[in-house]
Amino acid sequence: MSDLTRRQFLKLSGATALTLAVAELGFNAKDAQAKTKQLKIAETKVTPTICPYCAVGCGILVHIRDNDVVFTEGDPDHPINQGALCSKGTTIRQLYTSDQRVKKPLYRAPGSDRWEEKDWDWMLDRIAQRVQTTRDATFVEKENGIFVNKTEAIASLGGAALDNEECYLLVKMMRGLGLTYIEHQARL
Repeated sequence: MSDLTRRQFLKLSGATALTLAVAELGFNAKDAQAKTKQLKIAETKVTPTICPYCAVGCGILVHIRDNDVVFTEGDPDHPINQGALCSKGTTIRQLYTSDQRVKKPLYRAPGSDRWEEKDWDWMLDRIAQRVQTTRDATFVEKENGIFVNKTEAIASLGGAALDNEECYLLVKMMRGLGLTYIEHQARL
């Protein structure tokens, strides 16, 4: 008789009981596969996207059914994150499904204590008007006899959700306005 410790005996007994239980319950792989059609991501449209939270650019798969985001997961085929996501990336679905999500432009007038819903045309016109007013009031054409054509009263900060082409166009526009303070989140 071999020297079987109490711990080894319990491990062996547990493994044997588990094996017999699975075998006796009649586990059938085909039945399990048939049940997968009832999963929450079954019959969803999968759209690959990039996480907007930081400058890493992790790939995310968004599962959509009936025009609603039902599940998000890391993209296993993405070269950066290979399916893994950080704690913020795993909660990306909440950007779409949260009841606190802002769906229309909000404006708070100077001195006001409440936000008002405005339409996009009004907001874009207001932003353009303020940019032009600020630029016109602070534009410097010459410094020490040298043409500088700049304003230091406006700054631009790009975000990680912008791709290279969008960043290029944004910088061209900001330089055209004369901005000197142009930065990007990825460098900060």
